[in-house]
Amino acid sequence: MNHAALYARPAAEAPVIREPLHTPVAHLVRGGVIEGIHYGSVVVLGADGTVQLHLGDIEAAFYPRSALKPVQAVAMVRAGLPLDGELLSLAAASHSGEERHLAGTRRILELAGLTEDDLGNVPDLPYDPAVRDAWVGEGRTPSRLAQNCSGKHAAMLYTCRLNGWPVEGYLDPEHPLQQAVAQSVEDLTGQAVARVTVDGCGAPLFAVSLHGLARAAARIATASADTPEGRVADAMRQHPEMASGTGRDVAALMRAVPGLLAKDGFEGVQVAALPDGRAVAVKIADGANRARIPVAAAALARAGADPEVLAGFAGEPLLGGGLPVGSVRPVRALDPLTPDARV
Repeated sequence: MNHAALYARPAAEAPVIREPLHTPVAHLVRGGVIEGIHYGSVVVLGADGTVQLHLGDIEAAFYPRSALKPVQAVAMVRAGLPLDGELLSLAAASHSGEERHLAGTRRILELAGLTEDDLGNVPDLPYDPAVRDAWVGEGRTPSRLAQNCSGKHAAMLYTCRLNGWPVEGYLDPEHPLQQAVAQSVEDLTGQAVARVTVDGCGAPLFAVSLHGLARAAARIATASADTPEGRVADAMRQHPEMASGTGRDVAALMRAVPGLLAKDGFEGVQVAALPDGRAVAVKIADGANRARIPVAAAALARAGADPEVLAGFAGEPLLGGGLPVGSVRPVRALDPLTPDARV
């Protein structure tokens, strides 16, 4: 059965490929003086899907990197992937390489009747610095299992087995699995894919717009629990550390904000959506991770989430002589709404 066809609907035109018109989204302030500026783009959607705020260029084509993994997971569930709970969260993960992540990936492979040797992602060390140091200290070398996308790749292989699709070549953009993923990307973002390239892990990566990414997150976050979208959202919300790792900022953000669905991506990408459809998406132009969460938290506060809850996500302090002397501060346009204006 062509599962993707069940969800097919005409997509709007693809976003334009151009040099993004980014704008300042955060200042690096040291001792009361702006020492540096992080450029980027931000979009805030209201519960009705309308754009409530945008900074920079939210319509240019860009690569969401791992922030697109919830959409990839939805595509696999649409194609019959039966995972739930921790294992489905792992299928949408950029995990830290903790033992629970490795064990979960092995379990998915076992369900598929496959082994680590069948994974097509690149070998790597664990993403979490402490886990990586312990791994190296034990004399262990890079492996496909430890690489942060192994859960997604194991789920892709399982999806192939369930559908009778060839395991070999499952990362080819023309493979039935990746065609199904592309269909879900276009369905959930509401736009055609602008370009396809290869992500760091070896999987196809689809260029959409920041606006489209926020729309996709909102659709997943607001979906009924019995839909593929709702199953992915619930799995990630209930098991955020499985989709990331212990101590990761994105997991802490999901724990702090009730019902929040959030996913980060390399090169300064962050997307988050609330159960009522309010959503934000952030791209930091220079890929700086230090600006990603402070800007995303400010965008969520601007969307009407409780700024007091988000105060703990202002970012690490800037040090001078070992003491705090500054911080990364989102621009004033991202100041939170007044309490009376919140929804």
